[in-house]
Amino acid sequence: MRAAGILTAGVAAATLLSGCAGPVALEPAADATNPSCADVIVRLPETVADAPRRETDAQATGAWGSPASVLLRCGVEPYGPTTLPCDNVNGVDWIRDDSQAPSYTFTTYGRVPAIQVVVDSNAVSGTSALVDLGTAVSSVPQTTACLNADDVLGTSTPTPTPTPTP
Repeated sequence: MRAAGILTAGVAAATLLSGCAGPVALEPAADATNPSCADVIVRLPETVADAPRRETDAQATGAWGSPASVLLRCGVEPYGPTTLPCDNVNGVDWIRDDSQAPSYTFTTYGRVPAIQVVVDSNAVSGTSALVDLGTAVSSVPQTTACLNADDVLGTSTPTPTPTPTP
């Protein structure tokens, strides 16, 4: 009888402790109901940049870390032409907005629906987070790619030729 009481108390304590953090509160994106977002969400990894996955309270979202240091929303407005930098990480083009540094916002480019990832760079590496999310994000087909100045202007940047030292 005493063992059953201890077991019940232990289960109750574990339930209370696991509920302390609660779900991460996020707003769903405008196109969160897009079926492609469901494909992304079911492929999300359990860890991102070594941070464990957290429960969220909004459709087509993901969060990792405690406190949450990586946030994902699927179904955000896709970027059109922009002067913001574009980084290709393992075949996925990401528009990088560092206007809120050390919090960086990365939004897929050339994929509809677009996926937005916000990373607290004080807690995790943005590159590691994007690498870890690459498989899930790649489930949305890429239809266009980022262009650089040479692509737009039709020029090519010559490859520097090493000059022998005397």
